[in-house]
Amino acid sequence: MNAAAINVGLGTTMIEPGLTGGRLDGIGVYTNALLRHLPATGCTVTPWSWPRARGGAAGISVGQAFPYSFEAATLLDLVTPAAHRVHMPLDVFHVTDYRVVRMDCPVVASLHDALPIKHPEWCNPRLRGLKNQLQAKAARKADHVIALSHFAIPELVECFGVDERRVTVVPCGVDESWLTPPAPEATRATLAAHQLQPGYFLFVGTLQPRKNVERLLAAWLLLPAAVRAERALVIVGAPGSRSEALVASMQSARAAGENLVWLDRLTDQEQLRHLYAGAGVFVFPSLYEGYGIPVLEAFASNVPVVASNTTSLPEVAGDAALLVDPLSAGELAEAMRTLAQDSVARTRCIAAGRARAEQLTWQNTARLTANVYRAVLSQ
Repeated sequence: MNAAAINVGLGTTMIEPGLTGGRLDGIGVYTNALLRHLPATGCTVTPWSWPRARGGAAGISVGQAFPYSFEAATLLDLVTPAAHRVHMPLDVFHVTDYRVVRMDCPVVASLHDALPIKHPEWCNPRLRGLKNQLQAKAARKADHVIALSHFAIPELVECFGVDERRVTVVPCGVDESWLTPPAPEATRATLAAHQLQPGYFLFVGTLQPRKNVERLLAAWLLLPAAVRAERALVIVGAPGSRSEALVASMQSARAAGENLVWLDRLTDQEQLRHLYAGAGVFVFPSLYEGYGIPVLEAFASNVPVVASNTTSLPEVAGDAALLVDPLSAGELAEAMRTLAQDSVARTRCIAAGRARAEQLTWQNTARLTANVYRAVLSQ
């Protein structure tokens, strides 16, 4: 089938401002990138979003609203014969957020990781068992699965029961615009607005136990007082499930006069670029990642990176970051100090990170994703 003929439906619930409050998590960034870049691959893309269980299409502005909520569709899926399928006037539908139902066109699902099933202790406990059961059932309804990393494949097979022969790895990326530094005056204005001096340690991500930010805070506090005074720890991310202890620790550190800045309401992508540009070291000590887009964003911003040596992060970072044991605050602190003060290590990591970011762009992700559609439709 010719690429130009592919009519693609894309699940966009995770980028609906009326449903998310304007904050994009990793799935939202991924979805938004596909929506913007798939048309350049010859696909005609129609966004579709699931409305709330109550309230109808209120809050839906990016995509067309499905006629009923995902909860209602899931219940219908459970109680109707397998032959029943939602009618979609499409060649293929791409699910980006695990919300899979049976459709009368092929369904491709991006399964970012198996975190809720593999590590339920890090997730919202409310109805977790039922959610995991339904999510696993839903995943098996996809005709083909996109994994973001090779690391993820064994876990998707184990936890979701997907057929490894129906899985294709398509890595995430960054927009090519990130490879061009923002205007220095714009960066200075953003830093001034947040009372920041350039050269700080930066973390970006939703505050959840798996992100390991409490250990990052402990590592930063191990650095000499002079280093902490010169280089703030800047944490960008909204509080997520089970983040109460971390928030309390950050508040205690700030009350003690520590040079800690928490930006919990930042949603502007240009300001985020400015914050990367002003950073001295990016630190990403996550315990579990299906991919780790912020690492690529730091690479593209010419910022040296300290990252965990676990899950998908070595695959994403290659040899461009200092990889450390995320359970060791001491090892984390030493890597932070090295990239803050060792010019040779900084130069090497910045150059290698830049090369890595140039390899992994959202344009490349979209092209490989369109190839998956073509392969599915040719079967």
